[in-house]
Amino acid sequence: MPALFPRWSNVAFAVVLGTATVAAGSALLTPMIFMRTPYATHQYEALEQPVAFDHRHHVRDDGIACLYCHAGAETQRFAGLPSTATCMGCHNQVWPESELLAPVRKSAFEARPIAWRRVHDLPDFVYFHHGVHVQGGVACQRCHGDVEDMARVYRVAPLTMDWCLECHRDPPGAARSSYALTALTTCSACHR
Repeated sequence: MPALFPRWSNVAFAVVLGTATVAAGSALLTPMIFMRTPYATHQYEALEQPVAFDHRHHVRDDGIACLYCHAGAETQRFAGLPSTATCMGCHNQVWPESELLAPVRKSAFEARPIAWRRVHDLPDFVYFHHGVHVQGGVACQRCHGDVEDMARVYRVAPLTMDWCLECHRDPPGAARSSYALTALTTCSACHR
């Protein structure tokens, strides 16, 4: 309609329409990309814990196995956190007066558990069972990294849906059949 609008209005309309399309696409894609960044997944972020627990000393130097403190990992959904009794089992005799262990002694005296902060925390709608993975041959380091080299534990893996599906589609040396793993790539396997 050249009589109603000038010729340049077609170019202006195309520019506005293109800009609106790019803006709408960016508004959709930006949060999706952001949620996969280490900033959003809290990767490499060491949390401050109520007790200054150094995994390097306990795991690498003293040779304490993961399952000693995280006893539920072999058979239960949650690996569990060490109880005060587990800590005091050794620290009644090893460094019993250390100032670093004051929160542990207080926890034992008050019969109140230590309020550990979870480093590897999945959303509540995600079903994950540690026991199934440990029994299937997945090493702790696959998801948790080299904890024996960490002063304070931090999340190594992003623990995103893509990351989990990658492992289920191409497991690194897991002793499970490909049929069983293929069935576990459906939505209802984890979203319950």
